[in-house]
Amino acid sequence: MRQTTLCYIENPRGEYLMLHRVKKKNDANHDKWIGIGGKFEDGESPEECVLREVREETGLTLTDYRYRGLVTFVSDAWETEYMHLFTATGFEGALRECDEGVLEWIDKDALAALPQWEGDRLFLRLLRDDEPFFSLKLRYEGEHLAYAALNGKELAR
Repeated sequence: MRQTTLCYIENPRGEYLMLHRVKKKNDANHDKWIGIGGKFEDGESPEECVLREVREETGLTLTDYRYRGLVTFVSDAWETEYMHLFTATGFEGALRECDEGVLEWIDKDALAALPQWEGDRLFLRLLRDDEPFFSLKLRYEGEHLAYAALNGKELAR
């Protein structure tokens, strides 16, 4: 089991800072557009992890952020992952190059046209609808989303 964080940082123009994963070899997220985040270090809280990961990957320091939900990923190919999901609207610092991919501000309405995991589209919709704190379970078979449940109830897709 591994624990990670993911953050969607929003600017005043209504754009999310997205990471196009194109730089790492053997990357499960290769060529996908995802938010900013990564794996917990020993002893970190979700908040400490997201603050560190955002700073390491972007050079930005979050000043206003919200813990939005927990996403459980189950897969026939990878170990189970618990991802702590955040959004942020306040940050300071200068954006810098990321060694994991290309950072780009993308209008929320344009996200659907980009290569993403099917489950990411589900939690992005929950964020957009300002869903209260939620638990989302996603089960993948390979790269295919086979099952999704929101707050313990299966989602019709």
